Amino acid sequence: MAANPNGTTAARIADARACTLGEGVFWHPRREQLFWFDILGRRLLSRQDDQALEWTFDERVSAAGWVDEQVLLIASETALLTFDLATGARETLCALEAGNPLNRSNDGRADPWGGFWIGTMGLNAEPQAGAIYRYYRGELRRLFADISITNAICFSPDRRYAYFADTARQQIWRQPLDEPHGWPRGEAQPFIDGRVAGVNPDGAVVDTQGRLWSAQWGASRVACYNTDGQFQQAVAFPASQISCPAFGGPGLSTLFATSAREGLQGDQLMAEPDAGKLFAAEISAQGQAEHQVIL
Repeated sequence: MAANPNGTTAARIADARACTLGEGVFWHPRREQLFWFDILGRRLLSRQDDQALEWTFDERVSAAGWVDEQVLLIASETALLTFDLATGARETLCALEAGNPLNRSNDGRADPWGGFWIGTMGLNAEPQAGAIYRYYRGELRRLFADISITNAICFSPDRRYAYFADTARQQIWRQPLDEPHGWPRGEAQPFIDGRVAGVNPDGAVVDTQGRLWSAQWGASRVACYNTDGQFQQAVAFPASQISCPAFGGPGLSTLFATSAREGLQGDQLMAEPDAGKLFAAEISAQGQAEHQVIL
């Protein structure tokens, strides 16, 4: 069902487990399986054949990409690591700000060249404490510094652009990329100014038409913008703190969205009994398949 500009759609609960801070949702194209994280709960969650799956970690985990049918690349607060879904085996690929105990990983996604972009942020969202890195062919390189809350890492289907946000600044930028390796080329340009509509851009994903779908923290919705950054429509969900979207399901036409209970207390939680759950809505757009991470 398509959403109208006012954000009306038929959203449903896709998984009823409540996350303190749901994030990093993605659809594994080979397994045809959805994965997402509860960052503060230190959990990786999934569903397969209507079975709820869950793995716990010793530290916060926030984002992942797929290496092959059995192995994920996972970003934790101190490292990038491989995780074997069958055995649970974990192997560190490289450190990620391991010397800074005040930071953790946040949003991340694989790029069309097989690299993996990952953002960091302060544990208490300290101003300009975070950065965005790219892991590519065995090297972790910092791309952008002085970001408070890294989010919205995603890529255009024509491979020309990467997108990223600083939720604290209410801004999404568009970064031109080079060929043949996908490194940033030139300066990032402002793409969406959330201050105009008073929204806070969180995670984001790009569909096959190049439209960006932005989860907006505090607004109970995922908003769609065209390739010029103009608002098109919104999909409403029954929780205010919508954190990250992903396309999945048959034809990649189901829009999934994570949410959070973090910071909600008393009457707020009473008013939002579904906060922290995973939602889904059938829409008319089609998502891109998540890119494979090449180690």
